[in-house]
Amino acid sequence: MRRRDVIGSAAGLALAGAAPAGGATWSLPRKRDVRMIENTFIPAPDGVRLAVQLWLPADADTHPAPVVLEYIPYRKRDLYRAFDSYWGQTLAQYGVAYARLETRGSGDSTGVLADEYLPSEQHDAVAAIAWLAGQPWCNGSVGMRGVSWGGFSTLQAAALAPPALKAIMPMCASDMRYTDDAHYIGGVFALAGLKWAASMKLVMAGPPDPQISGEDWRRLWRERLDATPPIAARWLGHQTNDAFWRQGSVAFDWGAIKCPVYVIGGLADSYGAAIPRLLEGLKVPRKGLYGPWQHGYPSPATPGPALDWAWEEVRWWRQWLVGEETGIMADPMLRAYMPDATAAQVSPGPIPGRWVAETQWPSANVRLRTFFFGAGRLHDTAQAAETAHCASAPVVGLGKVEWVPFAPTELPREQSPDDARSLVFDTPPLPAKIEIIGAGALRIGVAADRPIAHLAIRLCEVTPDGRSWLVSYGVLNLTHLESHVSPAALERGRMYEVEVPLNFTAHAFQAGSRIRAAISESLWPLIWPSPEPVNLTLDLGSARLDLPVRMPPAVEASMPIALAPPLPSDPKSWPDLQIVERDGHIRVVETWPHSVSEIADIGLTTTGSGPNITLAMTEGDTSSCVWRAEQTSGFSRAGWTVSLKSLVTLSATPEAFHVEERLTATLNGEVVADAPHATHVPRRLM
Repeated sequence: MRRRDVIGSAAGLALAGAAPAGGATWSLPRKRDVRMIENTFIPAPDGVRLAVQLWLPADADTHPAPVVLEYIPYRKRDLYRAFDSYWGQTLAQYGVAYARLETRGSGDSTGVLADEYLPSEQHDAVAAIAWLAGQPWCNGSVGMRGVSWGGFSTLQAAALAPPALKAIMPMCASDMRYTDDAHYIGGVFALAGLKWAASMKLVMAGPPDPQISGEDWRRLWRERLDATPPIAARWLGHQTNDAFWRQGSVAFDWGAIKCPVYVIGGLADSYGAAIPRLLEGLKVPRKGLYGPWQHGYPSPATPGPALDWAWEEVRWWRQWLVGEETGIMADPMLRAYMPDATAAQVSPGPIPGRWVAETQWPSANVRLRTFFFGAGRLHDTAQAAETAHCASAPVVGLGKVEWVPFAPTELPREQSPDDARSLVFDTPPLPAKIEIIGAGALRIGVAADRPIAHLAIRLCEVTPDGRSWLVSYGVLNLTHLESHVSPAALERGRMYEVEVPLNFTAHAFQAGSRIRAAISESLWPLIWPSPEPVNLTLDLGSARLDLPVRMPPAVEASMPIALAPPLPSDPKSWPDLQIVERDGHIRVVETWPHSVSEIADIGLTTTGSGPNITLAMTEGDTSSCVWRAEQTSGFSRAGWTVSLKSLVTLSATPEAFHVEERLTATLNGEVVADAPHATHVPRRLM
């Protein structure tokens, strides 16, 4: 995972603020001058000092303004400086102050950061919200927004119901940590979890800037280095949806959130499932937006079309933090982009399609359409009894390596090679376009010859030229078919009724194309393989594929948010992904370019690369699987050069995972920390 890079490069950005589209009548307020405060500290109850950068309307001392908080552990002083400045200036010029706060133990905040989303982090957010609301330049109203970690922290803070928090805007995040974050997919440890562990080690171990922390910076850094845990082993120690993951998962108590919510996601991302759940589960005023972009903001965004997000976001904050009637709540509850192609088909260009709207969610316009399986086809009527067989070899999944793509080279590849190794079932060519929006599901009877097995389905559109493009997919560890909390070993040969949910998506299957369901035992290297080679027997006579088909209204609601150009994408910044198959041996290598960024206004240079991965497995030998992720980062100015390197390697026997982790840090070329950890973690039905 490259969560610190979710917003890409700041090159060429201009401040947003176009005229509204689609007949909208609300307009942005007049622009104001902006005052930036480079750094100040917010005191936490236990004495930790939380570093915050502020952008204020210049007249806020005489005309107090609302403030929007963004709260993440990614460095405001350097790595995120360009985009923090972009959003700070953009919001503050329209009368909404912006506070960019660093989690304790990150950036220039004191303390240590030992994991994601800890209770201390959430209570720090409550303290920061109260502090911001009490400043003389603030009108007492605070909003909260953020992408990825920032979206999680926004939801978690809202669940504590701090009085001054009046509205939130979580983006590309989830309300359920175990099932819908980077660590596990369908109850199986994910490659994204290994990559994120390599990145997270650098987040936890990064140094404060001596220009902010003074002579104390080295002691603070030493505390971080010493406190950085073997994080991959920790996450692998929680293989079910136990209390570890339930903490910070707001889906277990939606009623705890008392303020209005605007939840945002993207088609090319993997965090869309929270949108329909929050819209259905929350009882507060709420809205949703599901755009075509990957992990990041609606603007700047890629792939396009992006939106003039400043207009919509300021409209939201002025509605709830100022009390100005902007008309935003009269708009439909959900707006979504309905693509006419997948991102991979048109990469790196914008995705063709249109914006659609639903006044409520769940929507009366969306109904399940059931397809039945038989003789290699998908049918509209039930078919005769039939069985089929699939196995964990050959490997299926090389066309979908990345859980969250951060570059065009990480998008799902054309799926025909994986389809050739799967059980495939196609509709006839479609006589007319079929639109779907929601989460489909596969229901099927399955028997396995081992106590642990997986089942995977890929939903594809096969275009008239015969190419196959991934629309959605689902994976399930079959020992979790009753529960992600209490899995149970399979009885060999017993036929189980299984439901595999597909990821939430929107897509328009074109007339002349075919809908394809491709079934396999697993998807490697997206997830870790089963402990032993597995053979599955499938009861096709009981199989059903349910798809959420949307019936378009006679007149589609207009889109009031103006379009914006997508974020420029330089192919030189994309990772190189190589897949080599030879004599049953498979090797996947992804290498990111080494980046160098000069930050002139603070006289600092940052460097970094990764996470770079090397993955290997021999078909038919699941115990041969080895994953390796490595990432580097560096910070330098005259007389001060810090370098960090993390390395995480995962292998396994049928009984246990073996995790090797290493964090190395240097100061001016001298090694100041070299911390290897080796951990054996028992496999718990995984």
